[in-house]
Amino acid sequence: MISNIQSMAEIKKAGQKEDKKRSSDPIQAEYEEGLEFLKNKELSQAAVAFHNALRGYEEKKHQDGIANASNQLGNVCLEKGEFEKAGEHYQRAWEICDRFDDPMSLLALSMQLVVVHRGLGENDKALELCFEMLETHNKNNNPQGTVSVMETIAAIYLAMDEKSKAADTYKTIASIHRNYKHRNIAEKFMARAEELEAEV
Repeated sequence: MISNIQSMAEIKKAGQKEDKKRSSDPIQAEYEEGLEFLKNKELSQAAVAFHNALRGYEEKKHQDGIANASNQLGNVCLEKGEFEKAGEHYQRAWEICDRFDDPMSLLALSMQLVVVHRGLGENDKALELCFEMLETHNKNNNPQGTVSVMETIAAIYLAMDEKSKAADTYKTIASIHRNYKHRNIAEKFMARAEELEAEV
């Protein structure tokens, strides 16, 4: 019985949760509860909440809600290491975002799908998505996004034991940082590239 007693921190947390304004829309409230569960790594409860929210959004034919709940169910599956299921949920969200021409959401979903493909050992598919994201970041002149994706590409190349390709990627990242006068960061990436080249 003693193990059921809450710690002071948990009692405080529970009290704080009640202070938070709960949505008057029961479907939205369920969705928000799911977010809270996911944040606290209570994955089973998160899955139930998002599933209930998804059903509610489906009944209302609320496309945004369906996309958001599907995305969050994908996140729950990703946390559980259920990559295939995560991919299915993300794909459903993708179809809605694509239909409504929402490039920012598609970009976020692409990053999550890269994680899915890597988890399934599908590095080629993960790279394909990364190159598509690079194109989008370049079009939008987003060097931060470009560097972030290139770091993922380098990690995938390393997982594939393609050290020289990873080294080239790190050199490109270094040159981007150099262009923005981030000398120290550029040097770190160059050093990493040189280390890899020495191993080839």
